[in-house]
Amino acid sequence: MEACNVPRTHNKRLASATNSSIRGSDVIKTIATDQLAVGMYIHDLKCSWIDHPFLSNQFRIKDHDTIRKIRDAGIVEAYIDTSRGLDVPTASTDAPAADNIVATVTDAPAAVSEKPTAKLSGPIILPTGLHAEEVRRARKLHQDATQLVGNMMADIRLGKQIEVDQCEPLVDDILDSIFRFPSALLPLAQMKTVDEYTFQHSVSVSALAVAFGRTLNMPRDIIKELALGGLLHDVGKAQVPARILNKPGKLTDDEFAVMKQHATYSANLLKHTKGVSEIALMAAAQHHERYDGSGYPHRLKGAAISIYGQMLAITDVYDAITSLRVYHNGMPPTEALRKMYEWSKTHFDPSLVQAFIKGIGIYPAGSLVRMESGIMGIVRETAQNNLLKPVVKTFYHADKKCYLDPKILDLSTVHDKIIAHESFEKWGIDQARWL
Repeated sequence: MEACNVPRTHNKRLASATNSSIRGSDVIKTIATDQLAVGMYIHDLKCSWIDHPFLSNQFRIKDHDTIRKIRDAGIVEAYIDTSRGLDVPTASTDAPAADNIVATVTDAPAAVSEKPTAKLSGPIILPTGLHAEEVRRARKLHQDATQLVGNMMADIRLGKQIEVDQCEPLVDDILDSIFRFPSALLPLAQMKTVDEYTFQHSVSVSALAVAFGRTLNMPRDIIKELALGGLLHDVGKAQVPARILNKPGKLTDDEFAVMKQHATYSANLLKHTKGVSEIALMAAAQHHERYDGSGYPHRLKGAAISIYGQMLAITDVYDAITSLRVYHNGMPPTEALRKMYEWSKTHFDPSLVQAFIKGIGIYPAGSLVRMESGIMGIVRETAQNNLLKPVVKTFYHADKKCYLDPKILDLSTVHDKIIAHESFEKWGIDQARWL
Protein backbone atom coordinates (compact mmCIF):
# COMPACT_ATOMS: atom_id res chain seq x y z
CA MET A 1 0.00 0.00 0.00
CA GLU A 2 1.04 3.57 -0.60
CA ALA A 3 2.69 5.42 2.29
CA CYS A 4 1.14 8.66 3.51
CA ASN A 5 2.73 11.70 5.07
CA VAL A 6 1.63 11.79 8.68
CA PRO A 7 3.47 13.22 11.70
CA ARG A 8 5.59 10.92 13.77
CA THR A 9 4.77 10.88 17.47
CA HIS A 10 6.78 9.96 20.54
CA ASN A 11 6.31 6.59 22.16
CA LYS A 12 4.51 6.48 25.50
CA ARG A 13 3.93 3.79 28.08
CA LEU A 14 0.39 2.89 29.11
CA ALA A 15 0.46 5.28 32.06
CA SER A 16 1.24 8.24 29.85
CA ALA A 17 -1.23 7.01 27.27
CA THR A 18 -4.05 7.24 29.77
CA ASN A 19 -2.86 10.19 31.81
CA SER A 20 -3.07 13.69 30.39
CA SER A 21 -0.60 16.52 30.93
CA ILE A 22 -2.45 17.18 34.17
CA ARG A 23 -0.48 14.56 36.05
CA GLY A 24 2.90 15.40 34.56
CA SER A 25 2.91 19.10 35.31
CA ASP A 26 3.32 20.86 38.66
CA VAL A 27 1.49 23.91 37.36
CA ILE A 28 -1.77 22.00 36.88
CA LYS A 29 -3.59 21.34 40.13
CA THR A 30 -7.04 20.59 41.50
CA ILE A 31 -8.85 23.05 43.75
CA ALA A 32 -12.35 23.28 45.15
CA THR A 33 -14.53 25.70 43.25
CA ASP A 34 -15.05 27.74 46.42
CA GLN A 35 -11.33 28.58 46.13
CA LEU A 36 -11.68 30.03 42.62
CA ALA A 37 -10.75 33.66 42.15
CA VAL A 38 -10.75 36.20 39.34
CA GLY A 39 -7.45 35.92 37.45
CA MET A 40 -7.17 32.11 37.69
CA TYR A 41 -6.94 30.08 34.50
CA ILE A 42 -9.26 27.08 34.23
CA HIS A 43 -7.45 24.14 32.68
CA ASP A 44 -10.31 21.63 33.05
CA LEU A 45 -13.72 21.81 34.72
CA LYS A 46 -13.56 18.12 35.66
CA CYS A 47 -16.89 17.36 34.07
CA SER A 48 -18.33 16.69 30.65
CA TRP A 49 -18.94 19.67 28.39
CA ILE A 50 -22.66 18.78 28.41
CA ASP A 51 -22.77 19.55 32.13
CA HIS A 52 -21.64 23.18 31.98
CA PRO A 53 -22.60 26.30 29.98
CA PHE A 54 -19.12 27.26 28.72
CA LEU A 55 -17.89 26.89 25.14
CA SER A 56 -14.58 25.41 26.29
CA ASN A 57 -13.16 23.62 29.32
CA GLN A 58 -10.18 26.05 29.29
CA PHE A 59 -10.47 29.81 29.90
CA ARG A 60 -9.39 32.65 32.20
CA ILE A 61 -11.76 33.74 34.96
CA LYS A 62 -12.40 37.41 34.22
CA ASP A 63 -15.20 38.18 36.65
CA HIS A 64 -17.16 36.88 39.64
CA ASP A 65 -20.13 36.04 37.43
CA THR A 66 -18.03 33.33 35.75
CA ILE A 67 -17.27 31.80 39.16
CA ARG A 68 -20.98 31.87 39.99
CA LYS A 69 -21.82 30.04 36.75
CA ILE A 70 -19.24 27.35 37.52
CA ARG A 71 -20.69 26.74 40.98
CA ASP A 72 -24.29 26.93 39.73
CA ALA A 73 -23.44 24.14 37.27
CA GLY A 74 -22.80 21.90 40.28
CA ILE A 75 -19.05 21.71 39.72
CA VAL A 76 -17.23 21.18 43.01
CA GLU A 77 -13.63 20.87 41.76
CA ALA A 78 -11.64 22.22 38.82
CA TYR A 79 -8.11 22.06 37.46
CA ILE A 80 -6.28 25.39 37.29
CA ASP A 81 -3.10 26.23 35.37
CA THR A 82 -0.87 28.36 37.61
CA SER A 83 1.49 29.13 34.72
CA ARG A 84 -1.32 31.03 32.97
CA GLY A 85 -3.17 32.50 35.94
CA LEU A 86 -3.26 32.98 39.70
CA ASP A 87 -2.52 30.21 42.19
CA VAL A 88 -3.73 29.26 45.66
CA PRO A 89 -1.12 27.88 48.08
CA THR A 90 -3.21 25.03 49.42
CA ALA A 91 -4.30 23.43 46.16
CA SER A 92 -2.59 20.14 45.29
CA THR A 93 -4.31 17.04 43.98
CA ASP A 94 -3.16 14.69 41.24
CA ALA A 95 -5.33 12.88 38.77
CA PRO A 96 -5.50 9.08 39.22
CA ALA A 97 -2.82 7.03 37.50
CA ALA A 98 -3.80 4.73 34.66
CA ASP A 99 -2.21 1.78 36.43
CA ASN A 100 -4.58 2.36 39.32
CA ILE A 101 -7.51 2.44 36.92
CA VAL A 102 -6.48 -0.87 35.37
CA ALA A 103 -5.92 -2.51 38.76
CA THR A 104 -9.17 -1.21 40.21
CA VAL A 105 -11.27 -2.17 37.21
CA THR A 106 -9.69 -5.60 36.87
CA ASP A 107 -10.27 -6.44 40.51
CA ALA A 108 -13.65 -4.74 40.90
CA PRO A 109 -16.56 -7.04 41.80
CA ALA A 110 -19.60 -6.92 39.56
CA ALA A 111 -22.19 -4.40 40.67
CA VAL A 112 -25.44 -5.65 42.07
CA SER A 113 -28.33 -6.45 39.94
CA GLU A 114 -21.47 19.36 16.64
CA LYS A 115 -18.30 19.03 14.45
CA PRO A 116 -19.13 16.95 11.35
CA THR A 117 -17.37 13.65 10.85
CA ALA A 118 -15.18 13.52 7.75
CA LYS A 119 -16.84 11.75 4.84
CA LEU A 120 -15.65 8.27 4.03
CA SER A 121 -12.91 8.19 1.44
CA GLY A 122 -12.54 5.15 -0.75
CA PRO A 123 -14.29 1.80 -0.40
CA ILE A 124 -15.14 0.23 2.93
CA ILE A 125 -12.74 -2.62 3.62
CA LEU A 126 -14.65 -5.41 5.31
CA PRO A 127 -13.07 -8.53 6.80
CA THR A 128 -14.18 -11.90 5.55
CA GLY A 129 -15.98 -14.64 7.43
CA LEU A 130 -18.21 -14.40 10.49
CA HIS A 131 -16.87 -11.03 11.61
CA ALA A 132 -17.63 -9.54 8.19
CA GLU A 133 -21.25 -10.69 8.42
CA GLU A 134 -21.59 -9.20 11.91
CA VAL A 135 -20.17 -5.88 10.71
CA ARG A 136 -22.62 -5.80 7.80
CA ARG A 137 -25.52 -6.53 10.13
CA ALA A 138 -24.35 -3.92 12.61
CA ARG A 139 -24.06 -1.23 9.92
CA LYS A 140 -27.56 -1.97 8.64
CA LEU A 141 -28.95 -2.06 12.19
CA HIS A 142 -27.28 1.22 13.10
CA GLN A 143 -28.67 2.85 9.95
CA ASP A 144 -32.20 1.53 10.54
CA ALA A 145 -32.22 2.53 14.20
CA THR A 146 -30.92 6.02 13.40
CA GLN A 147 -33.68 6.47 10.82
CA LEU A 148 -36.28 5.25 13.32
CA VAL A 149 -35.21 7.77 15.96
CA GLY A 150 -35.15 10.55 13.37
CA ASN A 151 -38.68 9.72 12.21
CA MET A 152 -39.87 9.49 15.79
CA MET A 153 -38.46 12.92 16.65
CA ALA A 154 -40.14 14.38 13.55
CA ASP A 155 -43.47 12.85 14.63
CA ILE A 156 -43.12 14.33 18.11
CA ARG A 157 -42.62 17.79 16.61
CA LEU A 158 -45.90 17.27 14.76
CA GLY A 159 -47.67 16.35 17.98
CA LYS A 160 -47.87 12.61 17.27
CA GLN A 161 -47.49 9.86 19.87
CA ILE A 162 -44.38 7.69 20.24
CA GLU A 163 -44.99 4.21 18.83
CA VAL A 164 -43.10 1.86 21.14
CA ASP A 165 -44.17 -1.11 19.04
CA GLN A 166 -41.93 0.23 16.27
CA CYS A 167 -38.96 0.46 18.64
CA GLU A 168 -39.08 -2.98 20.23
CA PRO A 169 -37.94 -5.07 17.21
CA LEU A 170 -34.90 -2.83 16.75
CA VAL A 171 -34.11 -2.94 20.46
CA ASP A 172 -34.22 -6.75 20.26
CA ASP A 173 -31.85 -6.59 17.30
CA ILE A 174 -29.47 -4.37 19.27
CA LEU A 175 -29.48 -6.88 22.13
CA ASP A 176 -28.87 -9.77 19.75
CA SER A 177 -25.95 -7.94 18.11
CA ILE A 178 -24.26 -7.01 21.41
CA PHE A 179 -24.76 -10.47 22.88
CA ARG A 180 -23.40 -12.15 19.75
CA PHE A 181 -20.48 -9.90 18.93
CA PRO A 182 -20.37 -6.48 20.68
CA SER A 183 -17.27 -5.38 18.77
CA ALA A 184 -19.32 -5.05 15.57
CA LEU A 185 -21.88 -2.49 16.74
CA LEU A 186 -20.11 -0.56 19.51
CA PRO A 187 -17.40 1.06 17.31
CA LEU A 188 -20.13 2.67 15.20
CA ALA A 189 -20.93 4.79 18.26
CA GLN A 190 -17.84 6.88 17.56
CA MET A 191 -18.82 7.77 13.97
CA LYS A 192 -21.47 10.46 13.72
CA THR A 193 -22.52 13.14 11.27
CA VAL A 194 -23.57 16.65 12.25
CA ASP A 195 -27.02 16.35 10.66
CA GLU A 196 -27.92 13.13 12.46
CA TYR A 197 -25.94 13.46 15.69
CA THR A 198 -28.94 13.48 18.04
CA PHE A 199 -30.41 10.36 16.44
CA GLN A 200 -27.09 8.48 16.22
CA HIS A 201 -26.29 9.42 19.82
CA SER A 202 -29.54 7.79 20.98
CA VAL A 203 -28.68 4.57 19.14
CA SER A 204 -25.16 4.56 20.57
CA VAL A 205 -26.37 5.12 24.14
CA SER A 206 -28.80 2.23 23.72
CA ALA A 207 -26.06 -0.10 22.47
CA LEU A 208 -23.65 0.94 25.22
CA ALA A 209 -26.39 0.39 27.79
CA VAL A 210 -26.80 -3.19 26.57
CA ALA A 211 -23.07 -3.84 26.92
CA PHE A 212 -23.15 -2.23 30.39
CA GLY A 213 -26.11 -4.32 31.55
CA ARG A 214 -24.46 -7.46 30.25
CA THR A 215 -21.32 -6.70 32.26
CA LEU A 216 -23.47 -6.39 35.40
CA ASN A 217 -25.10 -9.77 34.62
CA MET A 218 -28.55 -8.22 34.49
CA PRO A 219 -31.41 -10.36 33.12
CA ARG A 220 -32.02 -9.89 29.42
CA ASP A 221 -35.55 -8.53 29.93
CA ILE A 222 -34.19 -5.82 32.25
CA ILE A 223 -31.43 -4.95 29.77
CA LYS A 224 -34.05 -4.65 27.03
CA GLU A 225 -35.99 -2.03 29.03
CA LEU A 226 -32.74 -0.18 29.79
CA ALA A 227 -31.88 -0.20 26.08
CA LEU A 228 -35.32 1.15 25.21
CA GLY A 229 -34.76 3.94 27.73
CA GLY A 230 -31.45 4.66 26.01
CA LEU A 231 -33.07 4.80 22.60
CA LEU A 232 -35.74 7.22 23.90
CA HIS A 233 -33.71 9.24 26.42
CA ASP A 234 -33.40 12.33 24.23
CA VAL A 235 -36.87 12.43 22.65
CA GLY A 236 -37.49 15.63 24.63
CA LYS A 237 -35.01 17.40 22.36
CA ALA A 238 -37.76 17.36 19.74
CA GLN A 239 -39.40 20.10 21.84
CA VAL A 240 -36.25 22.23 22.06
CA PRO A 241 -36.14 25.00 19.43
CA ALA A 242 -33.92 24.02 16.50
CA ARG A 243 -32.00 27.31 16.74
CA ILE A 244 -30.82 26.21 20.21
CA LEU A 245 -30.46 22.48 19.56
CA ASN A 246 -28.31 23.00 16.46
CA LYS A 247 -26.49 26.17 17.46
CA PRO A 248 -22.79 25.77 16.52
CA GLY A 249 -21.48 28.27 19.07
CA LYS A 250 -21.75 28.91 22.78
CA LEU A 251 -25.24 28.90 24.26
CA THR A 252 -26.34 31.90 26.28
CA ASP A 253 -27.44 31.34 29.89
CA ASP A 254 -31.09 31.47 28.79
CA GLU A 255 -30.47 29.07 25.90
CA PHE A 256 -28.62 26.63 28.15
CA ALA A 257 -31.54 26.71 30.59
CA VAL A 258 -33.90 25.82 27.73
CA MET A 259 -31.61 23.02 26.53
CA LYS A 260 -31.56 21.49 30.02
CA GLN A 261 -35.34 21.22 29.91
CA HIS A 262 -35.08 18.38 27.40
CA ALA A 263 -34.72 15.87 30.25
CA THR A 264 -38.05 17.02 31.69
CA TYR A 265 -39.64 17.00 28.24
CA SER A 266 -38.43 13.41 27.70
CA ALA A 267 -39.87 12.29 31.05
CA ASN A 268 -43.24 13.91 30.35
CA LEU A 269 -43.46 12.39 26.88
CA LEU A 270 -42.59 8.91 28.08
CA LYS A 271 -44.97 9.05 31.04
CA HIS A 272 -47.82 9.36 28.57
CA THR A 273 -46.53 6.75 26.13
CA LYS A 274 -48.14 3.33 26.21
CA GLY A 275 -45.67 0.47 26.53
CA VAL A 276 -42.86 2.38 28.29
CA SER A 277 -41.90 0.51 31.46
CA GLU A 278 -40.86 2.10 34.75
CA ILE A 279 -37.27 1.00 34.07
CA ALA A 280 -37.14 2.70 30.67
CA LEU A 281 -38.81 5.81 32.11
CA MET A 282 -36.38 6.11 35.05
CA ALA A 283 -33.38 5.55 32.81
CA ALA A 284 -34.43 8.29 30.39
CA ALA A 285 -35.74 10.77 32.97
CA GLN A 286 -32.64 10.57 35.19
CA HIS A 287 -29.81 10.50 32.64
CA HIS A 288 -28.66 14.01 33.59
CA GLU A 289 -28.80 13.49 37.36
CA ARG A 290 -25.42 13.18 39.07
CA TYR A 291 -24.36 11.07 42.05
CA ASP A 292 -23.27 14.12 44.08
CA GLY A 293 -26.57 15.93 43.52
CA SER A 294 -25.17 18.40 40.97
CA GLY A 295 -27.29 17.21 38.04
CA TYR A 296 -30.71 18.12 36.71
CA PRO A 297 -33.67 18.42 36.54
CA HIS A 298 -34.30 17.38 40.16
CA ARG A 299 -30.76 17.39 41.61
CA LEU A 300 -31.24 13.83 42.85
CA LYS A 301 -28.36 12.41 44.85
CA GLY A 302 -26.83 8.99 45.46
CA ALA A 303 -29.32 6.14 45.84
CA ALA A 304 -32.18 8.51 45.03
CA ILE A 305 -31.12 7.99 41.41
CA SER A 306 -32.14 4.57 40.12
CA ILE A 307 -29.36 2.27 38.97
CA TYR A 308 -30.86 2.57 35.47
CA GLY A 309 -30.60 6.36 35.54
CA GLN A 310 -27.03 6.10 36.81
CA MET A 311 -26.08 3.65 34.08
CA LEU A 312 -27.58 5.79 31.34
CA ALA A 313 -25.83 8.88 32.72
CA ILE A 314 -22.49 7.10 32.32
CA THR A 315 -23.18 5.85 28.80
CA ASP A 316 -24.62 9.23 27.76
CA VAL A 317 -21.55 11.18 28.89
CA TYR A 318 -19.10 8.65 27.46
CA ASP A 319 -20.72 8.71 24.04
CA ALA A 320 -21.01 12.50 24.05
CA ILE A 321 -17.36 13.17 24.85
CA THR A 322 -16.04 10.62 22.34
CA SER A 323 -18.13 12.06 19.49
CA LEU A 324 -17.09 14.75 17.03
CA ARG A 325 -19.42 17.75 17.23
CA VAL A 326 -19.63 21.15 15.54
CA TYR A 327 -18.26 22.76 18.72
CA HIS A 328 -16.49 19.84 20.36
CA ASN A 329 -13.61 17.55 19.33
CA GLY A 330 -14.19 13.98 20.38
CA MET A 331 -11.73 12.37 22.82
CA PRO A 332 -10.08 9.06 21.99
CA PRO A 333 -12.04 6.39 23.92
CA THR A 334 -9.17 5.54 26.27
CA GLU A 335 -8.74 9.18 27.26
CA ALA A 336 -12.50 9.49 27.75
CA LEU A 337 -12.48 6.52 30.12
CA ARG A 338 -9.71 8.15 32.14
CA LYS A 339 -11.89 11.25 32.45
CA MET A 340 -14.88 9.13 33.47
CA TYR A 341 -12.73 7.52 36.16
CA GLU A 342 -11.81 10.97 37.50
CA TRP A 343 -15.42 12.15 37.48
CA SER A 344 -16.47 9.07 39.44
CA LYS A 345 -15.17 10.90 42.52
CA THR A 346 -18.22 13.12 42.36
CA HIS A 347 -20.60 12.70 39.42
CA PHE A 348 -20.94 8.91 39.20
CA ASP A 349 -20.96 5.86 41.45
CA PRO A 350 -17.31 4.67 41.26
CA SER A 351 -18.28 0.98 41.24
CA LEU A 352 -20.52 1.52 38.22
CA VAL A 353 -17.82 3.42 36.33
CA GLN A 354 -15.38 0.60 37.06
CA ALA A 355 -17.89 -1.95 35.76
CA PHE A 356 -18.49 0.13 32.63
CA ILE A 357 -14.75 0.35 31.89
CA LYS A 358 -14.39 -3.36 32.51
CA GLY A 359 -17.24 -4.02 30.11
CA ILE A 360 -15.97 -2.07 27.12
CA GLY A 361 -12.23 -2.36 27.87
CA ILE A 362 -9.37 0.06 28.53
CA TYR A 363 -8.99 0.13 24.75
CA PRO A 364 -12.59 -0.17 23.49
CA ALA A 365 -13.39 -1.82 20.17
CA GLY A 366 -12.83 0.69 17.39
CA SER A 367 -9.91 2.42 19.16
CA LEU A 368 -6.72 3.22 17.28
CA VAL A 369 -3.65 1.95 19.14
CA ARG A 370 0.11 1.86 18.63
CA MET A 371 2.29 -1.06 19.67
CA GLU A 372 5.85 -1.13 20.99
CA SER A 373 6.97 -2.37 17.57
CA GLY A 374 5.61 0.81 15.94
CA ILE A 375 2.77 -1.10 14.29
CA MET A 376 -0.65 0.52 14.58
CA GLY A 377 -4.10 -0.97 14.34
CA ILE A 378 -7.73 -0.80 15.35
CA VAL A 379 -9.02 -2.76 18.33
CA ARG A 380 -11.33 -5.48 17.10
CA GLU A 381 -12.20 -7.43 20.26
CA THR A 382 -11.70 -6.89 23.98
CA ALA A 383 -11.58 -9.34 26.88
CA GLN A 384 -12.76 -8.46 30.39
CA ASN A 385 -10.16 -10.76 31.92
CA ASN A 386 -7.27 -9.16 30.01
CA LEU A 387 -8.04 -5.47 29.50
CA LEU A 388 -4.58 -4.52 28.22
CA LYS A 389 -4.32 -7.21 25.55
CA PRO A 390 -7.18 -6.99 23.07
CA VAL A 391 -7.36 -8.43 19.58
CA VAL A 392 -6.10 -5.80 17.12
CA LYS A 393 -6.39 -5.51 13.35
CA THR A 394 -3.01 -4.06 12.33
CA PHE A 395 -2.56 -2.08 9.10
CA TYR A 396 -0.04 0.77 9.55
CA HIS A 397 3.54 1.34 10.71
CA ALA A 398 4.01 4.59 12.65
CA ASP A 399 7.80 4.78 12.27
CA LYS A 400 7.98 3.79 8.61
CA LYS A 401 4.86 5.84 7.81
CA CYS A 402 3.40 3.25 5.50
CA TYR A 403 0.39 0.97 5.31
CA LEU A 404 0.82 -2.76 5.90
CA ASP A 405 -1.11 -5.80 4.78
CA PRO A 406 -3.93 -6.10 7.35
CA LYS A 407 -3.46 -8.82 9.97
CA ILE A 408 -5.39 -9.93 13.05
CA LEU A 409 -3.14 -9.86 16.12
CA ASP A 410 -4.17 -11.33 19.47
CA LEU A 411 -1.95 -9.47 21.93
CA SER A 412 -2.43 -12.14 24.59
CA THR A 413 -0.42 -14.55 22.41
CA VAL A 414 2.45 -12.33 21.20
CA HIS A 415 5.28 -10.31 22.77
CA ASP A 416 4.20 -6.98 21.27
CA LYS A 417 2.11 -4.68 23.46
CA ILE A 418 0.16 -1.43 23.28
CA ILE A 419 2.09 1.66 24.37
CA ALA A 420 -0.32 4.41 23.31
CA HIS A 421 -3.80 5.19 22.09
CA GLU A 422 -3.96 7.42 19.04
CA SER A 423 -6.32 9.78 17.23
CA PHE A 424 -7.67 8.88 13.78
CA GLU A 425 -7.83 12.57 12.89
CA LYS A 426 -4.18 13.15 13.83
CA TRP A 427 -2.95 10.38 11.56
CA GLY A 428 -5.44 11.04 8.78
CA ILE A 429 -6.80 7.50 9.03
CA ASP A 430 -10.38 6.75 8.02
CA GLN A 431 -11.75 4.72 10.92
CA ALA A 432 -14.70 3.27 9.01
CA ARG A 433 -12.44 1.59 6.45
CA TRP A 434 -10.79 -0.62 9.05
CA LEU A 435 -13.67 -1.76 11.26
